[in-house]
Amino acid sequence: PGPPAASEPIRETFSAPAADAYLRKGALAWARERNCVSCHTTGTYLATRPALTGTLGRPLDEIRDLYVAQLRVRQQTPRQKFSEGTRSGEVVYIASGLAEWDRHVAQRASPETGEALALMFDVQQESGAWYNPGCWPPLESDSYHLAAQAALAVAAAPGWVAGAGEKHRTGIERLKHFLRTTPPPHDYGRTLLLRAAVALPGLLPAAERQALMERIGNLQRPDGGWSIRDFARPEEWGNGFRTEKLRTEPEFADPPSDGHQTGLAIVALREAGVPASDPRIQRGLRWLESNQRESGRWWT
Repeated sequence: PGPPAASEPIRETFSAPAADAYLRKGALAWARERNCVSCHTTGTYLATRPALTGTLGRPLDEIRDLYVAQLRVRQQTPRQKFSEGTRSGEVVYIASGLAEWDRHVAQRASPETGEALALMFDVQQESGAWYNPGCWPPLESDSYHLAAQAALAVAAAPGWVAGAGEKHRTGIERLKHFLRTTPPPHDYGRTLLLRAAVALPGLLPAAERQALMERIGNLQRPDGGWSIRDFARPEEWGNGFRTEKLRTEPEFADPPSDGHQTGLAIVALREAGVPASDPRIQRGLRWLESNQRESGRWWT
């Protein structure tokens, strides 16, 4: 798709197909060149794109095939290897993507999703989370993110929770305990916690969910968008290894709204029950419609 750049012109009119084409190109390029599930490309693609099947058509079968192939690789990976690198993150995203595919595309449970969820809980830590090396924010920067994504995977898989055995029910309760008792590392984590709380009913009391919604709403910028820079200090991303780089960015003192955080905030608030007619949602949508770049992406 070409490298992103702040100088890329803004489209005259919003185009959902152009955005879809950009996602498709990025996912295919990564799958064919790297042959792995990356949280930022193929991982994001299958965790999100199946939900748009009704409006944009069927997602790429090639990406699902990659997930199944990588599931087979990870099933053969020695368990001690999941306490290093990004292997645990790959398993969480494989389970999440396959579950979303079953929910929105196949509309039935698949054996592969069951196997992926079983492996996910097999490599779960005693804390209830999954190992993360603290790299590449925001998606691979802490175990909190993986725990929230695992909650979405559990909730998305058709009928899986109802049929879960004792071992996996224990894993689910351990996951819930982690999310209930572990303070989010930043406001980005609080956004993920809100999504997890909606996905797993009873995870948080209504008052706590409301507080999370208000926090996200209060971070909306005057132009209607949200900025990921407002959701965490540089030192709070992972192990802080990108602090110096982030603090030297020319826009650090006054970060602009961006497509990633604006989209995520709107999704989280809508899932939590904020109506589409809410002024915050409408202002956010207008920002997205008026800031899409020619390639179909948004600059972050």
